[in-house]
Amino acid sequence: MADTQTTGTTSIDDSVVEKVAGLAAREVDGVHSLGSGAARAIGAIRDAIGQRDFGQGVKVEVGEKQVAADIVIVAEYPVALQQVADGVRGNVSRALEQIVGMEVAEVNVTVQDVHIPGDDDEEQEPSRVQ
Repeated sequence: MADTQTTGTTSIDDSVVEKVAGLAAREVDGVHSLGSGAARAIGAIRDAIGQRDFGQGVKVEVGEKQVAADIVIVAEYPVALQQVADGVRGNVSRALEQIVGMEVAEVNVTVQDVHIPGDDDEEQEPSRVQ
């Protein structure tokens, strides 16, 4: 057989790039979740009905050859925030280069909140009034 390449174009939807970046960010130790408070609330509802949004908390700008990503995270307490942000930046860059096949122009990480273990588990104080 002849060694010819078939020509054509490949288009990768922005939502796919966001999902890849979101999955890569969640893999980093010290990341509790992604997205702002409102996005996490909506995400909890989506999780409950089985339609998880893996691109939650991620915005991307995709060019012809480069991609830039903005990621909002909630870190676990008491991790070193800069270290977690650097880990997210590195993991997302690697994933976008390897899986999407594009050069990464930048990955901006915003630490929106810190999750304190046990906050979700504590029962509310009983009301003092009936």
